[in-house]
Amino acid sequence: MSVATASQGKAKVSPGRIARTIASNYLVRRLGKALFTVWFVTTLIFFLVRLMPSNPIEVYINELIVQYSLTYPEARDQAASLFAIDLDAPLWKQYVDYMGNLVQGNMGTSLRSPGTPVTAIIARFLPWTIFSVGVGLLISFSIGMTLGMLSAYRRDSAWEPVVSAIGSFLSSVPDYIIGILLLVYLGVRWEIVPIHAMRGSSTPGIQPGFTLKFIKDIFFHAALPIATYVLATFGGWLLTMKSNTISTLGEDYVTVARARGLTEGRITSAYVGRNASLPLIAQLAISIGFVVGGSILIEFIFVYQGIGFQLREAINTRDYPVMQGIFLVITMAVILSNLLADYAYGWLDPRVRIAGGE
Repeated sequence: MSVATASQGKAKVSPGRIARTIASNYLVRRLGKALFTVWFVTTLIFFLVRLMPSNPIEVYINELIVQYSLTYPEARDQAASLFAIDLDAPLWKQYVDYMGNLVQGNMGTSLRSPGTPVTAIIARFLPWTIFSVGVGLLISFSIGMTLGMLSAYRRDSAWEPVVSAIGSFLSSVPDYIIGILLLVYLGVRWEIVPIHAMRGSSTPGIQPGFTLKFIKDIFFHAALPIATYVLATFGGWLLTMKSNTISTLGEDYVTVARARGLTEGRITSAYVGRNASLPLIAQLAISIGFVVGGSILIEFIFVYQGIGFQLREAINTRDYPVMQGIFLVITMAVILSNLLADYAYGWLDPRVRIAGGE
């Protein structure tokens, strides 16, 4: 009887031990940190936007006075009837109400477009930013990887220093400077592209759909932003891929593969290219998270109607709900991309999970 009791006691696992096992899991801990970061950044954004000078009501009152020559009492009464927000409520109460609505998936409604949910604004304009920046990122990634590997294999060629110099120069120039140069020279001075017709994300009245006409139209409007993203980022991919390829070419397994008589194409694809590109793939996952936040200035320069353009408009008008909603989307995109990169590292290299305490 005592032996059976002892066996049952050994078979029991305490809830505390189960909790510690779950908490020590690498993926669970990374997920917990991501959720905490989302909450912390959301809270920080809530208070920071309210520390900005002026508020949405005062901004709107000043617009009414300047545009329509209203008196201050008249403008104040009109603004009070428009904005469904109580800025006189205690800040902690505004925060509790906001977080309560956010947990339920409600980001609120726009102050400058009464009755328009913030989620509807994000759903309308976010796809255009994902399209333009995403296409530019994929093109620059492909060009950078290809030229980087070719530069590593052709280090003694005459064109390699030129390509590397161009990549180094472009990677050091801010993207908005490149955008301004494209606008000034291609659109104004040389008149190569019709910049006035390219404003917006699509031509008004065109029917969305998977048709050649619509696809040509959206690429026409996004051409300059995409070109800016490509020129601003491909140099970094080129230099990184070149460095990784040169380092990989000196590894022992590459020497052994050549000694075994494998063809150079087989070595390049199965040994050099795969191992040299692994860090870039993880870096690409992280870069995807900055797709949303990195478009504000570029979309403003080319008047491209994406989420970055809407964020700038919301900042100018102090539209708190829209600002908070877009900043939340940017935060979640960055955190999710970093989380995916961590998972990818853990999957590609088990030592990361072991060091992380799994």
